[in-house]
Amino acid sequence: MVLIYTQNWEGKFKKLSYELVSYGSALAKQMNTDAVALSIGNVSDDELKTLGQYGASKVVSVSDSKLNVLDNKVFSKVISQVAEKIGASVCIFAHNNEGKAIAPRIAAKFKAALVAGVAELPKSVEPFVISKKVFTGKAYADVKVNSAAKVLTLFQNSFGVHENTVNTTIEQVSVDIPKPTVTVIDQNKVTGKVLLTDAEIVVSGGRGMKSGDNWACIEELADVLGAGTACSRPVSDEGWRPHGEHVGQTGKIIAPNLYFALGISGAIQHLGGVSNSKCIVAINSDKEAPIFEAADYGIIGDVHKILPELIAEVKKLKG
Repeated sequence: MVLIYTQNWEGKFKKLSYELVSYGSALAKQMNTDAVALSIGNVSDDELKTLGQYGASKVVSVSDSKLNVLDNKVFSKVISQVAEKIGASVCIFAHNNEGKAIAPRIAAKFKAALVAGVAELPKSVEPFVISKKVFTGKAYADVKVNSAAKVLTLFQNSFGVHENTVNTTIEQVSVDIPKPTVTVIDQNKVTGKVLLTDAEIVVSGGRGMKSGDNWACIEELADVLGAGTACSRPVSDEGWRPHGEHVGQTGKIIAPNLYFALGISGAIQHLGGVSNSKCIVAINSDKEAPIFEAADYGIIGDVHKILPELIAEVKKLKG
């Protein structure tokens, strides 16, 4: 069995979860087994059934008030119990903060090999050989997994969402749920913006923007494109933008279809978080900036002069 952990946000699945199920069902087909999706939390049956549109032949749901708050230790114990019940040989998680916190615990529990940050299906399943990016995306490594159990984390936007409607069954299961040790006192939610990790297009600014007061153009371009906004680490460290927008090795790792790097030099730590973008467009006044080595398209010049012209042209194209 292939077990896919599908996150939900206030009872709703997003593209990320559907991509995971698409990947998991394709892997299950390779292995000649079934794909089982696991949902934790209060999710309606109608919402759970949508996972069947992407290849999940069965959806296991665990719902309890103790699971209303994410506690990595608690969720790990719940997932490991479900994996044991169904006899899962492969567990799949998203390569995001939640997945990267839980996946190693599951791997340790089952003495399984963990391959983090995969972006494609295995080259073979017997032996199990899978490719992943290494050295912040500068090379690929073929990883041979010798353990019977395997744990994978999948880069977002790497496999895509593929409809594969199957007859799916929903099973509500009971497991031993330990008392959470995490208590949420307050939540401040960002509303009215595209979620950065879900964004197909991301407009990102760096220290070359010179000040947080100059972010209006970035927000305008993002608004015109329906994009998310991001920044480099120096920008968030300076307090120009919130830390939640920081992308890079020490921030959010993203893989949009289109990434605008505006006034970003392209330090290796930053590229480590955006190198999986399908297309990178860079604007920088320094022709020697490392970002141009990673960019698909580059403009050498003053971002403050070029950006307004770019916005005007995009608006023309949008009609």
